[in-house]
Amino acid sequence: MLDALNQNLWLLYSCLFSLGLVVGSFLNVVIYRLPAMMESRWRKDCCELLEIKRKASEESTFTLSQPNSHCPNCKAAIKPWQNIPVLSYLFLGGKCSNCAVGISVRYPIVELVTALMTLALASQYNASWALLGAMLFTWSLITLTMIDIDHQLLPDDITLPLLWLGLVFSLLEATVSLQDAVLGAMLGYLSLWSVYWLFKLLTGKEGMGYGDFKLLAALGAWLGWQAVPLVILLSSLVGAVCGIGIMLATRRGKDVPIPFGPYLAMAGWIALMWGDTLMSYYMGVSGMQP
Repeated sequence: MLDALNQNLWLLYSCLFSLGLVVGSFLNVVIYRLPAMMESRWRKDCCELLEIKRKASEESTFTLSQPNSHCPNCKAAIKPWQNIPVLSYLFLGGKCSNCAVGISVRYPIVELVTALMTLALASQYNASWALLGAMLFTWSLITLTMIDIDHQLLPDDITLPLLWLGLVFSLLEATVSLQDAVLGAMLGYLSLWSVYWLFKLLTGKEGMGYGDFKLLAALGAWLGWQAVPLVILLSSLVGAVCGIGIMLATRRGKDVPIPFGPYLAMAGWIALMWGDTLMSYYMGVSGMQP
């Protein structure tokens, strides 16, 4: 099967694009429901700690699979033919078929971006374990980016499995060596952890969250310790440019927190795709390359 895909690039591209659309639809569910599930767990834990009895109406059965997809306005169930990635949105004109309330354009955008990024991986990988790892890596970063934008939160439910998966794929020799992966995870975590505490000691404020440490540790596990400085540099540059642009466009003050996770995720994916090329270019320009 893998040989057939590698010999027929159009088949490989078609499969990856279709898979990306389907996965993108699932990522929309995770992006919306996972934070709500976490909030429900936090409320339950707080009630147990304070010995407060919760009302039956407060007991949530909200999971990734339950309840079934429905319109948030009229609660009408979404039929299977209305849940086809991108196509259903276009067919319905971006509105609920029952109440005609508009559906956010973000849903098809996430589906299409996921498909295109999955397809882009074919330019770097053949059908292999490395391609599977790159897809899992990419899908996780998309999910973390959107959740951090919405809630300024990088869930352990994603960052920690992503870190361990990076180590597992290094054992399979599908990404970097196990030694480079372990060192990358250590360097990634400790570098931002050090910046966090230095900033807090100097200003008395928290400059970032612990989720950022864990995300960079996961990126180090996938990309190796050599890529960590590049990821930090790229994320800082992109974050500075985007942050200034957002403040100018929205007129938000400099004290309004801006999530750093999306910039780490973007930098990690750029390093995955073009890290070696960027490093070679930098070494050549700086005169450090022999």
